[in-house]
Amino acid sequence: MQQSKIIAPIRRYIEPFQNKASTMLSQRLDQKVTDKGYVPVYATGVVAQDWAQYTDTDHTVWAQLYARQREVLQGRACDEFLQAMAQLEMGPRQIPRFADLDAHLQSATGWRLVAVEGLLPDEVFFGHLAAREFPVTRWIRSPEQLDYLAEPDLFHDLFGHVPLLMNPIFADYMCAYGQGGLKALALGPRALQQLARLYWYTVEFGLINTRAGLRIYGSGILSSAGESRHCLESTAPNRIGFSLERLMRTRYRIDSFQKTYFVTDSFQQLFDATLAEFKPIYARLADQSDLAAGDVRAEDHVLQHGTGEGWATSADT
Repeated sequence: MQQSKIIAPIRRYIEPFQNKASTMLSQRLDQKVTDKGYVPVYATGVVAQDWAQYTDTDHTVWAQLYARQREVLQGRACDEFLQAMAQLEMGPRQIPRFADLDAHLQSATGWRLVAVEGLLPDEVFFGHLAAREFPVTRWIRSPEQLDYLAEPDLFHDLFGHVPLLMNPIFADYMCAYGQGGLKALALGPRALQQLARLYWYTVEFGLINTRAGLRIYGSGILSSAGESRHCLESTAPNRIGFSLERLMRTRYRIDSFQKTYFVTDSFQQLFDATLAEFKPIYARLADQSDLAAGDVRAEDHVLQHGTGEGWATSADT
């Protein structure tokens, strides 16, 4: 597999962060509002998946969530996701072993999975992505949390994120995002906030135009039965064509379904957008105000101007 041409220059940035991560204690440090919501933050390096520690209950939770989402996503998820699920041989009855999935990922796009205990510090997370390593939380939610939990778990990470890493273009997009994140660290919290919005509205909650109509590729939707229906079928949300700088100005919801979904025309469009030098983009955005999650502007390419029915009235993130 030919590696992306933009990997090599970033190696010198990655290694210090990986070394730092490997020496961190596995302990809960803090809680904060992030692009994942109000969740615990862990200082942790890579750990073993320790597949043998999963209980029968854990495997049952995986099987229930897997069966529900596979049914919901037929006709809603993009073909690339469904095809990748088949290629990965991600089993429906028990939690997959990361090493088994790695064999397929390495052959297809050069990615591999690393087990972690929870949400990583920004610099460590970016470093993993830039090195074509995707962090997967090793624990899975309880039966009482089938419909929602604030903190990303194994099902969200593995079922929602990993399949599209089999797609060469999307895999390169994720790597480029990690590289961009390492650069943004030097520019301060405002740049990181704007970059987090790019991740949120594409990797987590993105829609894509296909010949068959709008389809889901964002992992936050793919792992949620309710939002899988809402994002495509509800008249409440806006659906707006992808525009990088417009998206990076737009706030979002962490406590409800999204008010706005951005629609890309292809994974190539996403990848091409990340090839740009972001420092001038951050400079241009510095003088522009943030936009509310539900705003629709005259210059937007509007696929649906939502009714706003049921929207939360509290502040956006």
